[in-house]
Amino acid sequence: MTREGNGRPHRVTSIDVAERAGVSQSTVSRALSGSETITEATRRRVEQAAEELGYHVNMRAAGLRKGETGTIAIVVIGREGQGPAAINPFYYSLLGSTCAAAAERGYEALVSFQAKEDELFGHYVGRRQADGVVVIGTATNGPAWDYFRKVAADSKSIAFWGSPFDDAVWVRSDNFEGGRLAVEKLVSGGAKDIVFVGDPNSSQKQFRERYEGYRSAMEKAGLTARDPAAPEQGADRVTQGRSAVGAMCDNGEKFDGLFFACDAMALGALEELSSRGVAVPEKVGVVGFDGLGSGEFSNPPLTTVEPDFAEAGRLLVETALAGEGERAERRVPVRLVERSSAR
Repeated sequence: MTREGNGRPHRVTSIDVAERAGVSQSTVSRALSGSETITEATRRRVEQAAEELGYHVNMRAAGLRKGETGTIAIVVIGREGQGPAAINPFYYSLLGSTCAAAAERGYEALVSFQAKEDELFGHYVGRRQADGVVVIGTATNGPAWDYFRKVAADSKSIAFWGSPFDDAVWVRSDNFEGGRLAVEKLVSGGAKDIVFVGDPNSSQKQFRERYEGYRSAMEKAGLTARDPAAPEQGADRVTQGRSAVGAMCDNGEKFDGLFFACDAMALGALEELSSRGVAVPEKVGVVGFDGLGSGEFSNPPLTTVEPDFAEAGRLLVETALAGEGERAERRVPVRLVERSSAR
C-alpha cells in the first residue's frame, strides 16, 4: 500500500509491479505463480519489485480463476435436537486434526454443524464454495447420512468418517486391530471372561469391526468369545455404558474384563462399577476405544485404543481432494494408550 500525491492510500497492483520490473502484467502473474516459462533472472527482478512495493499475491483470487477455492468444507453431523456441545468429543479431536491437515496443504476450513433434516447442505463443491468435503459425526442421525449419501452420488470430492454405509469413499480406524490390542491387554493382565460392550449390528460400522477383532483375539488366546452386551438404544453413550454394566451385575453375569466399543461408554461403566464397589482393575479390567483426552482424568484413568488423529485428518483431506481413480478405502493406524484401568 502506497500513498498518492493527494495523500490517499493507493493499493499496489500487479500493474505497478510490472512497471517497476519493466515487464508485462502477464509476466508478473506467471513469475509469481512459479511458471517454468519465466527465466530465473526475470523471476528475481519481479520478486524484488513486488517486495519493494509491498505487493502480495491474492492466492484465493488466483485459485478461483483456476477453478479452485482454496477451501475444504467440514460437516459435523450431530443428533437433531442437540447442540454442538452434545457431540462426542472424539469428533472434536478429529475436527481439529482435519483442520490442521487442511492448513498444512494451504487450505482454509469451512466448518458446519448440521443436524436438522430440513437444514442439511453438502453441495459445497458444486456451488464452488469448496474444493472438497469431509463429513464426520454420529451415525445415529439416519436422515443426515441418507442425505449425504445422495450428495456423494453426485460428487467425487467427498470423504466420510463414521458413515453407516460402505458404498462411498470412507476413512476409518483399523478397528479390527484395535479389538485385538484391547483383548491382548486384558488377557496379559489375567482376564479370561472378557465381554465386548457395544452393538455390532448398530449403524456404527466400526463397532462390528471392533467386535470381530475382539472375537479373533479371544479365539487366538484359547478363550471363549461371548455374545456382545448390547446397550440400550437412544440413550447417550455414557448412559449406555453405565446401564449395560449395571444390567450385567444385576443379572449375576461373570466377567473380569470389559472392552467397550467407545470411550464414552467405558467412562459411564467406570462410574457404575465404582458405585457398586467393584475394584478396577483389580476385579475387572476396562479398555475403551477412541483415545478421548478426558479418559486421562477418569477414576481410574482409562486405558484406550487411540487412532492416529493426525494421520486421520491427513487422509480425510487427501481423500476429499484426490482426483478420479486416486482414492481407495483408507485405514488409520491405532495404538494402545496404557493407563490404570487395565493391568
